Amino acid sequence: MGSACRIVCTQPRRISAISVAERVAAERAESCGNGNSTGYQIRLQSRLPRKQGSILYCTTGIILQWLQSDSLLSSVSHIVLDEIHERNLQSDVLMTVVKDVLNYRSDLKVILMSATLNAEKFSEYFGNCPMIHIPGFTFPVVEYLLEDIIEKIRYVPEQKEHRSQFKRGFLQGHVNRREKEEKEAIYKERWPDYIRELRGRYSPSTISALEMMDDDKVDLNLIAALIRHIVLKEEDGAILVFLPGWDNISSLHDLLMSQVMFKSDKFIIIPLHSLMPTVNQTQVFKRTPPGVRKIVIATNIAETSITIDDVVYVIDGGKIKETHFDTQNNISTMAAEWVSKANAKQRKGRAGRVQPGHCYHLYNGLRASLLDDYQLPEILRTPLEELCLQIKILRLGGIAHFLSRLMDPPSSEAVLLSVKHLMELNALDKQEELTPLGVHLARLPVEPHIGKMILFGALFCCLDPVLTIAASLSFKDPFVIPLGKEKIADARRKELAKETRSDHLTVVNAFEGWEEARRRGFRYEKDYCWEYFLSSNTLQMLHDMKGQFAEHLLGAGFVSSRSPKDPKSNINSDNEKIIKAVICAGLYPKVAKIRLNLGKKRKMVKVHTKSDGLVAIHPKSVNVEQTDFRYNWLMYHLKMRTSSIYLYDCTEVSPYCLLFFGGDISIQKDNDQETIAVDEWIVFQSPARIANLVKELRKELDMLLQEKIENPHPVDWKDKASRDCAVLSAILDLIKTQEKAVSRSLPPRHQDGWSS
Repeated sequence: MGSACRIVCTQPRRISAISVAERVAAERAESCGNGNSTGYQIRLQSRLPRKQGSILYCTTGIILQWLQSDSLLSSVSHIVLDEIHERNLQSDVLMTVVKDVLNYRSDLKVILMSATLNAEKFSEYFGNCPMIHIPGFTFPVVEYLLEDIIEKIRYVPEQKEHRSQFKRGFLQGHVNRREKEEKEAIYKERWPDYIRELRGRYSPSTISALEMMDDDKVDLNLIAALIRHIVLKEEDGAILVFLPGWDNISSLHDLLMSQVMFKSDKFIIIPLHSLMPTVNQTQVFKRTPPGVRKIVIATNIAETSITIDDVVYVIDGGKIKETHFDTQNNISTMAAEWVSKANAKQRKGRAGRVQPGHCYHLYNGLRASLLDDYQLPEILRTPLEELCLQIKILRLGGIAHFLSRLMDPPSSEAVLLSVKHLMELNALDKQEELTPLGVHLARLPVEPHIGKMILFGALFCCLDPVLTIAASLSFKDPFVIPLGKEKIADARRKELAKETRSDHLTVVNAFEGWEEARRRGFRYEKDYCWEYFLSSNTLQMLHDMKGQFAEHLLGAGFVSSRSPKDPKSNINSDNEKIIKAVICAGLYPKVAKIRLNLGKKRKMVKVHTKSDGLVAIHPKSVNVEQTDFRYNWLMYHLKMRTSSIYLYDCTEVSPYCLLFFGGDISIQKDNDQETIAVDEWIVFQSPARIANLVKELRKELDMLLQEKIENPHPVDWKDKASRDCAVLSAILDLIKTQEKAVSRSLPPRHQDGWSS
């Protein structure tokens, strides 16, 4: 049977699928792929093994794609779901699908695998299937809690760090609010007894320092002091520091580099984050020469996705950044949460790879006892629209019914909200079946609003720039931030923005500049990326994703070529206003109002959304310091609550963008002027003739869109007499020549959330 088996092993991240496949191939004395026994497949990249007698490592999404054409996975003999403890959304869905497949395929072997698995829970979900515990060899690791660390290095916090143990604690940004409140109450109740118990074992100075520590903050001064202690007092070995996010990583890097000791060539300090240039991160895996100490400052990506063999000392900052979706307020929240016990175990395991290690946890013993066993599954803290479409396209039954069968089902409120959004998008009908638009959106490998943007980009023949925008929103933008050069990087980004007042078009300009540099040769490409702080790997990924999107559009009939740059699909690609209109079509109703305040010394811009009131443009945006907006409206991709509510990836848009591509419009007469309202709250004043023209064209556009979705075919712009061309040309002409047509924005009719 060995020659006929086909094993597929899923990995939660691209980097894991590649690295594990290459490691296994090397141990089998083979090259990876090329028809050998071991290979990998991730999005837009693969080295495939032979079809039988092989093992394929892939990301979870690859198997979910296979299910569209092979619902029983008939070509697979064994499925290994690795790192299953991470509980990402796709792995939870795949578990439920595989559980169903087992009802029809008793021959299929399924193995769930993890180093920190809650085995009993998974076994129960699969009908009390057998559990196998395989002990692996690791060197012993000595663990230290916060009180041990303070005692060991005699750390004294700054006086201003007055203790705030009970200010927020476990409550910070977590959706399981009641459970967290209960834990925080227990923590507060037990704290006096815990301190009394410590007094017999630790010095008074340690107890005093412990009571002064601020639970809400990661104490970077303590980490720097601990690193200094390790360097001066402990044996050689690399140091790995876990911190929640970029701000902490860059601040610790700056703090260390401000000390003379760490400026010498005896230290290599490497930040590890998705914002960092990839070329810098390759140093992580290289062993240092004798006498040189490597210090890696990383997020939780270093817990499981990569292995740094020479790490001996781990400093666990105790926090992890998680995004939670608040269904009541329809907003995402990102906050630094306490790690789970599973996270802490993974971090500890990084220290004992090649010799006995040490792990320093920056939280006290009482806090350690109250940590959650595992992180909250992703499906309980994320929007579900894309998943709902996937459930329908895979014919898995009713949305609510399928989701109720997951290991940890999302709340009914979250499911209803996602279905409501998809109905508003016209992706689902009232019976929760896919509409023709929904079918197209479900087949595009992006979230629904971005998929709609792609379809409109094809329809309005500005395909190439819109595909660039869609790829960057689905993956990530190509900008990197080298430490110490943040201001220069910001200046280069604003240079690329030109006068667009758009983060989306800034990415388009950066991408087009990269394409031009690449045409001139490798050296020009390298110099361009260096000058503008761009990742060539990310740009290449965006390039490949654009090709994938174009293939989907060609297969569906929206375009006549698989090339994103096909001239027929890019007649309007040089027109900024039309591209912004398509951005509006995709992102609506994610719209914000700009208000200009004329202060005593300088102009100030205030930004409001309908539901949140005053918000802020994220500091990374090219619009963050902009005071010279031409219009009063911004479209944004993401709204996130951290220290404030921030808008990410925003673009200034004109009234006509909202009138043609926003929600329902209505008209009210006022003498010779008329007011046009979009969804009854975005209100403009206009001459009666223009208002009526907009209303009629909007009707024609809606009918045309419905026809195109039901029977996709490219627009023939040469046939001026055709209805398609006449309607779209009239709309484009209005968008191009609109400055004086809609005179001004009126105050919104509904004042909730709009107070200055």
